[in-house]
Amino acid sequence: QLQLVESGGGLVQAGGSLRLSCAASGFPLDHYAIAWFRQAPGKEREGVSCISSSGGSTVYTDSVKGRFTISRDNAKNTIYLQMSILKPDDTAVYYCAATPEGPARPYDSSWYSGAKYDHWGQGTQVTVSS
Repeated sequence: QLQLVESGGGLVQAGGSLRLSCAASGFPLDHYAIAWFRQAPGKEREGVSCISSSGGSTVYTDSVKGRFTISRDNAKNTIYLQMSILKPDDTAVYYCAATPEGPARPYDSSWYSGAKYDHWGQGTQVTVSS
């Protein structure tokens, strides 16, 4: 059973940076597309970014383009989300999620839909103060 555990959240001032990690166990990640989602209080869950199984392709929601970078180290079974120039609107619980990738399931097809993902972490809180 694939398990995902996020870490790296915390409290940071606006303009600061954080790096989130998503560590996987129970199954190698090299056949899975991985996405980061976030959910702020009173708001719907939002897809933040997604990375292909090889790490060669990425996609971002518009609000984080140029500020966030998703990456992966399949040898370490870990995915990262480097967040820079953080804003108070980035405050949320951040989750990583995994789904098998293949010719019939390209990584970027409906990547922002939570229903696509089979495995989820428990989340890590990110709070950005103004």
